[in-house]
Amino acid sequence: MKPITPTFEKKSDNPLYLQLYSYIQDAILRGDISAGEKLPSLRRLSEELHISVTTVQQAYDQLLLEGYVTTKRGSGYYVSTLSPVEQSFARGELSGSYTDCYGENPQRSLDEELLHEHAEALYDLSCFDFNKWKKCSAKVMTDYAHLLTFESDPQGEESLRREIAKYLYGARGVSCYPDQIVISAGTQQITMHLGRILQQLSIRHVAVEEPGYLPVKKIFADLGMVMTPVPVGDEGIEITRLPQNIRSAVYVSPSNQFPTGAVMPVGKRYELLEWAQRNDSIIIEDDYDSELRYFGRPIPAMQGLDTGERVVYLGSFSSTLFPAIKISYMVLTPSLAKAFEELKKGYTQTCSKSEQLTLALFMNDGYYNAGVRKLRRLYAQKLQATTAALSKYGGDFIKIRSAQSGLNVILEIENGFGSTADRHFGAEASAQSNNGTRFTEKGTKSQIEKFCAAAESLGITAVPVSTYADRSEGSGNSLVLYFDQIPLNRIDALISELVSLAKK
Repeated sequence: MKPITPTFEKKSDNPLYLQLYSYIQDAILRGDISAGEKLPSLRRLSEELHISVTTVQQAYDQLLLEGYVTTKRGSGYYVSTLSPVEQSFARGELSGSYTDCYGENPQRSLDEELLHEHAEALYDLSCFDFNKWKKCSAKVMTDYAHLLTFESDPQGEESLRREIAKYLYGARGVSCYPDQIVISAGTQQITMHLGRILQQLSIRHVAVEEPGYLPVKKIFADLGMVMTPVPVGDEGIEITRLPQNIRSAVYVSPSNQFPTGAVMPVGKRYELLEWAQRNDSIIIEDDYDSELRYFGRPIPAMQGLDTGERVVYLGSFSSTLFPAIKISYMVLTPSLAKAFEELKKGYTQTCSKSEQLTLALFMNDGYYNAGVRKLRRLYAQKLQATTAALSKYGGDFIKIRSAQSGLNVILEIENGFGSTADRHFGAEASAQSNNGTRFTEKGTKSQIEKFCAAAESLGITAVPVSTYADRSEGSGNSLVLYFDQIPLNRIDALISELVSLAKK
């Protein structure tokens, strides 16, 4: 094997890891690095090229993801065997109109597009075992390819519904049968189905958390539902503010309220169930990020406490698998499941059948449970590192309000954060924004937006809490900071840089 000696362009728009990735990819396609050859170790190559181990790791991860290399546990990275057709296609050695239309090297141009898409965003491939997913996907394509010649069940693949039912009983205390489960592509699509079921039952009034998850509110609004925003306190939605003597539905996330992080205690859950029974109403329980709780035992779902068929349970795999997998589901009560039998005749399944079958195998083989346990450990470390760094670099100005579970922390920006002008502005008794919203002395809209802009420049996602509220009063000094995709070994440095940028 020839030495790996790329010439890095420091002023290039391409990050170093992409330059290293492209160099090794070209060497493999040219045959300079033969199939089966072992690549240098991460540490060795980083020392030889005078770059960080993380940069080498990112380049190797990209090669691994695209199939140019494979890995052997405890042994390292090895070059994959590519067929002559694959090599010709990757080199752009094509003829005819296709090549004429897309240039001399259509595959490389596509590679460059894909690699540059979200190039500035942070990501952490250690959060999910794509090799295990690839193994299950390959099994679907080889052993169960005949199933892909038929459309998916509008309710979702039965094999996946069985796996979800088993998982929910063991992990969340949810008791249900597979025929009560409906699978769809994302929470918004699930909510659309549920809204139409509610309309069939003549329920046209929905109480929603304030602040709360805006896409769900939009679905209900598009369906013409009457909505009542109900404030969220330290223990979740304020039950005394719910509609009385009106048959309604209430949308809540009791295990990890978004975006405040409030957790509803069991006593209050029983109060909510009693309200639903008394008003002949339905509780929509969104169990958002419930698996990702890092302190104490996971709180059982409200559905498991329900004896009166009042709770519809919503769940999603986006946080525990990877965001691009838009597989969500709901567990209907037996009576609502019968109502859906008629409704589903007018729908086709929007969720990829191959991904549903892959997930069913992934769960059946134990990979999903193992992945959730790994995520809890990893995210707990990230959460601890994030809160420690925020306290170290921004303790004078940043108050951590919620840091118990999920993918984010809720931060409160105190008065005095930011530039001299911002500090003077925030010191006023209050400030009047263009839309009439008044903010407290603790922080200002300009400070929050400045902090979020600084985070965005570093590839970190941060969103003002007021974004999720129809009435932003009382939330103008808070923001949601997502730590899940920040590599663990970069958290301290990036938070330090973030605080420094936001202070300028």
